[in-house]
Amino acid sequence: MTMLAKRIVTAIVLLAACVGGLWFAPRWLWTLAVAAVFVVGAVEWARLTALARVPTVVFCAVVGVSVAVQGLAGLGPGWLVPAWMLAGIVWIGLVPLFLAGQAPGLAGSMLVGWIVLAPAGAALAWLGAAPGLLLSLLAIVWIADTAAFFFGRRFGRHKLAPTISPGKTWEGVAGGLLAVVVYVTVLQFTGIAAVGPLAGWAGWPLAVLIAALSVVGDLFESLIKRRAGAKDSGTLLPGHGGVLDRIDGLTSTLPVAALALYVYLSYWWW
Repeated sequence: MTMLAKRIVTAIVLLAACVGGLWFAPRWLWTLAVAAVFVVGAVEWARLTALARVPTVVFCAVVGVSVAVQGLAGLGPGWLVPAWMLAGIVWIGLVPLFLAGQAPGLAGSMLVGWIVLAPAGAALAWLGAAPGLLLSLLAIVWIADTAAFFFGRRFGRHKLAPTISPGKTWEGVAGGLLAVVVYVTVLQFTGIAAVGPLAGWAGWPLAVLIAALSVVGDLFESLIKRRAGAKDSGTLLPGHGGVLDRIDGLTSTLPVAALALYVYLSYWWW
């Protein structure tokens, strides 16, 4: 089986598992499954950043508990808002500086690993209560990534970050953002996004921000792998690499998406 075929088969299996879990699994099982995925991501992060055995065990346990506690304990999402805000500040304000070489000490610590993984995992667990909305948000990342790939191959001339991810171009990013704008327009025109954070005038800038952050998350993980001398974060997913290779765009976007939904539910819906 070719690498492309492996990627397609794995993607189909993952999508089927995600859809099945969202619509048919009880909430507690969805939460545990998400926590398990992010614990595997924590193991890969620990390997890439050369954590010792005991710190790795502690780190993975803390990430798992942080992801699962809100859903299993029945706590309101307000408990997660500070973590989502912290993650948003890091991804929007600090990670771009790190990628530009102006924040050399950002990578490699357990705290950074927790910020990368825990808020996103908790957001994914919480958003599982609204499957359709969650998939509409996840689709932003998938559409942006897919469109960036094809636009980059067809029109790419100017490298986005040649020392980090040589295949990415500014033209690809622009194509991805354009595709996301079209996607949100279709959602609003058809009434699918009549309610929720993608509704109304705020839907377009939020979607563009999510798409842009997915690129930041991708580049950040690529740089962590490059510093570790690794091509992939792991080998668990045939044709894709490791778990971090698949959730890199989600780690940077889900906290912001969840925070936007929380604000919408708290202040706009009523």
